[in-house]
Amino acid sequence: MSSQSSLRGWIVTFAGTGINLGLGVLYSWSVIAKALTKDWGWTASKASLPYAVACGVFAIVMVLAGRAQDKVGPRIVATLGGICAGAGLIISSFASELSILPMVIGFGLLVGSGMGLGYASATPPAVKWFPPHKKGMITGLVVAGFGLASVYISPLTNHLLKSMGISKTFMTLGIAFFIGIVLLSQFLKNPPAGYVPANMPKPAASGKSASDKYEYEWHEMLRTPQFYLLWLMYAFASFAGLMIIGHMAKISTMQLPGVELGFILVAILAIGNAGGRIIAGLVSDKLGRTKTMLLVFISQAIVLMLFSRFSTAALLIAGAAAVGFNYGANLSLFPSATADYFGTKNMGVNYGLVFTAWGVGGVFGGMVAGKIVDLTASYSMAFGVAAILCLFASGLTFVTKAPKTIVVKQAIPSTVNPLNKE
Repeated sequence: MSSQSSLRGWIVTFAGTGINLGLGVLYSWSVIAKALTKDWGWTASKASLPYAVACGVFAIVMVLAGRAQDKVGPRIVATLGGICAGAGLIISSFASELSILPMVIGFGLLVGSGMGLGYASATPPAVKWFPPHKKGMITGLVVAGFGLASVYISPLTNHLLKSMGISKTFMTLGIAFFIGIVLLSQFLKNPPAGYVPANMPKPAASGKSASDKYEYEWHEMLRTPQFYLLWLMYAFASFAGLMIIGHMAKISTMQLPGVELGFILVAILAIGNAGGRIIAGLVSDKLGRTKTMLLVFISQAIVLMLFSRFSTAALLIAGAAAVGFNYGANLSLFPSATADYFGTKNMGVNYGLVFTAWGVGGVFGGMVAGKIVDLTASYSMAFGVAAILCLFASGLTFVTKAPKTIVVKQAIPSTVNPLNKE
């Protein structure tokens, strides 16, 4: 890889990180939800609705956006994502105590769409500039932006809410993110056709490279058991993490009344979230994806089993950091595993389909937790449900293996089914 190509790869990587820093407004929702329940008198379930819709739309649009960026390139798709995210926040500013519809449409549908468009376009081009043994690290760096966003968005949102109220906060954030995401999107670029990163095996005399694995189309991927195993593990792990993320400020109020830690805990969780993405990416490059997943799932289950007992500021801070770390790890492990199993050529749409599991986890994690606390005035049962799902996910790691046979695409006779690997 020439110095110029290396520089371009890092520019694309950090542009993707910057885009995700803006799209990570999702992770400030617990601060917003707390204001909605306190200032506008919304129930926890009602305040969870725009967040849940955004998670679901995010995941659905990821599939379409992944396909689009595979075909027309990441710059155009990410730019459209910035437009949708900014416009959605602005429309949300027209919601009121009696009208949730602008927020469901604005934050739920449009911001959710913007996140799907931008997020789908940030990682695939970055990964393509680097060799396979750096997939985990590069993926972790790009997606770390999304997790790290709450470090600045949560205190900023908290300040804006106190100084100008809910409606003007949405308007201000909408204008800022519209400008920032659209500008950064212009730096996203796929490598040229035929590009080979440094440290890749040289082509043999036949012209075929040892790294020239079969590149799965999305419909081929759906015929493999690996897809469904990854999907289930991702859904279970996402449920647990997004349940805490969406309710962190409320959880802190209930478990430590009289102490204002809400937005601080959201920021702490975000630091753990970003750290988990980077560290898990690096570790999985050495240890393997599923072994790292097993460690993460078990760790998350243990923390969730203990979470209702965290009744001091120090314990809540440690718990938030741990939940964030374990949750964030998934956001680098699963795209890396998708690239390992199914190739990078169609990674946009392939990971988009795997990512629908995150959407399911987000919708049910936020809504189930909201309903449980409305009925029981406690999060204890929600913590227990999430811990059990993490244990189920850990069990699935023992049967989730990459396809055993490396298939060279050019060498496959037309009569051979490339999916017959087991």
